[in-house]
Amino acid sequence: MSEEASFAAPPNDADGERIDIADPAQLKSWADKLSTTEEQIRQAVTAVGASASDVELHLKGSRATTSAEQTQRTRTS
Repeated sequence: MSEEASFAAPPNDADGERIDIADPAQLKSWADKLSTTEEQIRQAVTAVGASASDVELHLKGSRATTSAEQTQRTRTS
């Protein structure tokens, strides 16, 4: 299996498509699955809705950087 997150549903997510941030167990499960924090999951759901695929894309987009962006960050830090 690749290192990319598999979108098999966490145990508490019946349909595997929605993230219920009101459910602490599901929130933790998705945070672990997407290698992020529960707070980042909450913020992503607030920004793009509860669709797991939309949340994943949002989180990947916010983490994606080019070499130039990384270099710029290092210079300004």
